[in-house]
Amino acid sequence: MSNSLIANDISMTLPGLFRERVKRTPNAVAYRQYEPAGRLWRDFTWRQTADEVARWQAALEKHHLKSGDRVGIMLNNCREWMMFEQAALGLGLVVVPIYTLDSADNAVYILNHANVRVLLIKGYQQWNELVSESDQMRNIVAIISIDPIQSMADSRLICLAQWLQKGRFELQCSDGHPDQLATIVYTSGTTGRPKGVMLSHQNILSNVESGLNAVPVYADDMLLSFLPLSHMFERTVGYYLPMMCGACVTYSRGIKYLSEDLKETQPTMLASVPRVYERVYQKVFEQLKEKPFFLKWLFDQSVRVGWYRFQYRQHSVGWHARLLLWPVLEKRVAKKFQRQLGGKIRISVSGGAALSSTISELFLSLGIQVLQGYGLTEASPLVSINREHKNDPASVGHALPGIDVKLGNQNELLVRGPNVMLGYWHDPQATRHMIDADGWLHTGDIAEFRDQRIYITGRIKEIIVLSSGEKLAPADMEAAAKTHACFDEVMIYGEGKPYPVAIIALNPEHWQSQAQKHNLPDSAWTQRIIRDRTCEEVLLKLAGTVLQQFPGYARIRRVVATLEPWTVDNMMLTPTLKIKRAVIAEVFKDEINRVYQSD
Repeated sequence: MSNSLIANDISMTLPGLFRERVKRTPNAVAYRQYEPAGRLWRDFTWRQTADEVARWQAALEKHHLKSGDRVGIMLNNCREWMMFEQAALGLGLVVVPIYTLDSADNAVYILNHANVRVLLIKGYQQWNELVSESDQMRNIVAIISIDPIQSMADSRLICLAQWLQKGRFELQCSDGHPDQLATIVYTSGTTGRPKGVMLSHQNILSNVESGLNAVPVYADDMLLSFLPLSHMFERTVGYYLPMMCGACVTYSRGIKYLSEDLKETQPTMLASVPRVYERVYQKVFEQLKEKPFFLKWLFDQSVRVGWYRFQYRQHSVGWHARLLLWPVLEKRVAKKFQRQLGGKIRISVSGGAALSSTISELFLSLGIQVLQGYGLTEASPLVSINREHKNDPASVGHALPGIDVKLGNQNELLVRGPNVMLGYWHDPQATRHMIDADGWLHTGDIAEFRDQRIYITGRIKEIIVLSSGEKLAPADMEAAAKTHACFDEVMIYGEGKPYPVAIIALNPEHWQSQAQKHNLPDSAWTQRIIRDRTCEEVLLKLAGTVLQQFPGYARIRRVVATLEPWTVDNMMLTPTLKIKRAVIAEVFKDEINRVYQSD
């Protein structure tokens, strides 16, 4: 570790880490945030941020909270998210993040289950969602809104400008213990009520330090933060990790502006879920269709030579004369591709779900160092990651330093280390089910080890067993299917059935183009559910082009297609953009029965 990094034995706790960072580099730029009024990106130093955090602490103290009390954050990524949390942690409080687009019912369940006392929201949108359930928020004493809300009908609702104390205050940092509870993170889950994962200061700090030992990040790096801070992947990689090494964080204006933000801010580091890479991949190949033959050929050669170059740099192949072509191909093709992500990306981490090796190979071939990792909230969340010079895109890399992994029954991946959670909040039975008597965390993921690398091959509860007895891992097929531009989301269904069926959320623009190309009826792109068999035959052919590598028994014979998007809002996706299998199966139950019965 370089001298710019703050070791855990110095920081001890999360607020201790912040205090030490302010002490070491007070005048360095800590955060960058867009200001709509001035239409510019504004920089904030560590010293400025610490002064603001002290003001937030003075305001929090007015509520007479005691150490261990819970406070909630329901905000998109911004400086205010970070400042509120640091203020709370410095006073010994426990932070409970809530996803901004969560349903009111689910948000109120979390607030009540965790006994949250103070809640920070952005403004009218969040309040409008919560107001119908406000009578149920029985434990909250104050709801702080960053933006003014015209109707302050609830006496607990107060505007941030009125709530914050005026003047200068001393930054406080309670003498907490590393093993004390720091946060309760409710897992989004694909079924049922979320469980509250209890993470200590030590859980998180040890995980960040291990991550930096595996993948170096430097003080002059800049990370663009756009994944929700309410989830541990972004919180660890995009918040605590830059703080430990002194790097700068720029807060994106949101997914809608992501492409623009990447080009304007030019980050050197990115942490993303596979969906972002998938969409870039789809966009590239959609654009290639309109290009003349020579440019298509040039792109293909760039990928071929670039992939050989990547393998050569990984010491898996020897030198070849084709490598001499790279400087030209890099200038003509690779650099243009890199500019879609800002042009300065040094490292791009993929996590949260499996990234198709086909997609990661494209990025690696064209000079974007994508490192796929693996983790889960209960592990703070990082378990493993590929290294820059030991990068196999088909794997999730080696375990982080200090973390033990092994295979249990059914080849389930088990994890043990200082990053493993304290347990589930008020749920000892679920805790015992997740962590065994020897301290091994049961991930539920099926894995295998090759050359000490971890390869995730499926999920115990998500293996589909056909009526023939053949087994298939739906996640692999879904990831491959989504490489086609027509398919925004895909779920493979078939438990106990003679063959698998694909349930597909179509990309309206690309599907309309395909429908017109095949002279399909207008109903092909105007109806919510597509039932026309001719349309289905076209979809089966499209699916076949990206699923041809799978065995014959996994061949998709029927399709259920919809033009209605799957989103977090309509409960089809979790906040980390994983599909909710049970929900989707229930929504399309009648259509699934129809296609099976019609054969």
